[in-house]
Amino acid sequence: MVYDVSKVSGIGEFSRKNEKERELFFVNEKAFLVVNKNTVEVRCDEKLGKLLREKYESVMESRYFGRGGIEIVMSGQLQENEVDDLVRLSYNLSKD
Repeated sequence: MVYDVSKVSGIGEFSRKNEKERELFFVNEKAFLVVNKNTVEVRCDEKLGKLLREKYESVMESRYFGRGGIEIVMSGQLQENEVDDLVRLSYNLSKD
């Protein structure tokens, strides 16, 4: 599954950079989203990240953001609108 960030409402302008096997999305030169083949990585608060990792098998610590983010396997465990909310949160955390 390929994640389509253009359908997420409530985020402003961003830039993107393609790397070998992933696409990075930036706001104010800070990454807020990493789209891999089967996962997406977003920036989030440590407490929220811990809660989501405990609740869902498909959520783990982000390889790109480390403790400051989560990586979500797009398996359907989280609904698409929930992933959109996390992308929006990550955008807002990164824009300032």
